[in-house]
Amino acid sequence: MRRNKAVLGALAGLLSLNLLLSGCGKEATSPRPPLVKTQEAGSASAQMDNVYSGTVRGRYETNMAFQVGGQIIARNVQVGSRVSAGDTLMVLDPRDVQQQANSGDAAVASARAQLSLAQANLARYSELYREEAVSASVLDQYQTNYDAAFAAYQSALAQSAEGHNALGYSNLTAGANGVITNITAEEGQVVAAGQTVLTLVQTDELEIEINIPENHINEVTVDQPVEVTFWALPGTYSGQVREIAPMADSASRTYRVRISLPQPPEGMQLGMTASVTLSETPNALSDTTAEADNAATGCILPLAAIYQTGDAPQVWVVTDDSTVQLKSVEVEDFGDDKVLVHGLAPTDLVVIAGVHRLREGETVRTQE
Repeated sequence: MRRNKAVLGALAGLLSLNLLLSGCGKEATSPRPPLVKTQEAGSASAQMDNVYSGTVRGRYETNMAFQVGGQIIARNVQVGSRVSAGDTLMVLDPRDVQQQANSGDAAVASARAQLSLAQANLARYSELYREEAVSASVLDQYQTNYDAAFAAYQSALAQSAEGHNALGYSNLTAGANGVITNITAEEGQVVAAGQTVLTLVQTDELEIEINIPENHINEVTVDQPVEVTFWALPGTYSGQVREIAPMADSASRTYRVRISLPQPPEGMQLGMTASVTLSETPNALSDTTAEADNAATGCILPLAAIYQTGDAPQVWVVTDDSTVQLKSVEVEDFGDDKVLVHGLAPTDLVVIAGVHRLREGETVRTQE
């Protein structure tokens, strides 16, 4: 009996020791500060809207079509094929066009015969008129017949030439060196005159095409300097605005702008992705003036960065001691998941995710 009491006492002591050690362990382990995603206000300047995504295009892009209609019997190129001036790209069935040319030749022969008859009659009646055997009115009639026959002969010659030209139009040839970027007709398809069948892009002069929203088109001028970077090529290259579309696209409501590169990089190819930064007029601003200009311009933040419990919008700013504090801002405009705000310094580190889980003065960790 005494032995059982001793065993129970020992077990109770061990349990008390475990509880004590467990409590001490919990007190020693402190939770890690929350990890937050941040963005420096200066890097979110509204001037970042001056960077646009573009695509490498050819300055001269030709939508090619046959000048006559018919059935395509041969297609000699593929998308991406490089061609030279004079190469035959597609061929139409020439039989119908050949028959039209033959019909024109027959019309010329008929008109020539009528002209010969009218000429002979005019010569005969001119002789009779000189002998005073016929009146002037009769001679005028045969003169009119000759003039009409001559005009008909000239018309037949023109129609015959048109038919022979159409026979040559059954071959679609390249007008310049370039590459085929699009084909919209296949062998066996019947096409009409003027219907686009392929697109030829001249590769001797490439440029960048970007689209500017209508609320920023006034910031772009012809010959404005720009900086171009490519996703697939290293380095930054200088360019300038060559052309601005006079009217916005009816669907996207953006203006097409073409950027020329005086010294294009080696390896630049059609369809490559480029980023175009519109340059502004340089001026020597002091740091104080630059900060004031940034405050006046505002900065663009994700919409999730705004913390608002009442009427005044605020953002969480990470201080030098890694704690967060609320800072009031003035919202000017909303965009697609973005907001333009004023009241932040360029060096302010703004929390842009998870703002509703933070507390004033709370210590946080930032992403490097």
